[in-house]
Amino acid sequence: ERGLSLGGSDGASILDLHSGALSMGTKFVNVYRYFGDKLKDIFSETDFSLYRNIKQKIHKAVAETFDLDPSHLHLTKPTFFSKMNSSEAKRIHDEYWHPHVDKVTYGSFDYTSLLYLSDYGQDFGGGRFIFIDEGANRTVEPKFGRVSFFTSGSENVHRVEKVDWGTRYALTVPFTCDPSQAIDEPKFP
Repeated sequence: ERGLSLGGSDGASILDLHSGALSMGTKFVNVYRYFGDKLKDIFSETDFSLYRNIKQKIHKAVAETFDLDPSHLHLTKPTFFSKMNSSEAKRIHDEYWHPHVDKVTYGSFDYTSLLYLSDYGQDFGGGRFIFIDEGANRTVEPKFGRVSFFTSGSENVHRVEKVDWGTRYALTVPFTCDPSQAIDEPKFP
């Protein structure tokens, strides 16, 4: 919440600790350049350490679940925190509710994971994660601390319902099997 509070846009806001990209109104800014030393009042090394620890646990779970050699599974971009609310979308980026395939949308994703940072029905309404399947959809209700992960190809077309009220927070952590698409851990400024 602290990092996303620096900017924000209507409907959906994102913050990528790796690149520093933060949605701010109708554009993106680099928080490391835009806010400079003020970031030390927002983030701490403990925050970055917690992020790296969570990412490692998710990495291990994805590798084990899909029977992958962990050394062949790499963090890729964009890895981001998201904040969604019921505000009217002002630009296409804010329209998070359209069905999509992560591999098509982002290119480098082979496995997508989501860590939910707020509770459906308590912190927000709507905002459920929906896999679009022939015959019947499958729905994931976000719950604080719940991790959901899946292959990023066309077998997992999905969308997020529009948030009706409140605020939905999540962390997207994607992985690739292509070492050329790997990114380094973010470093505390």
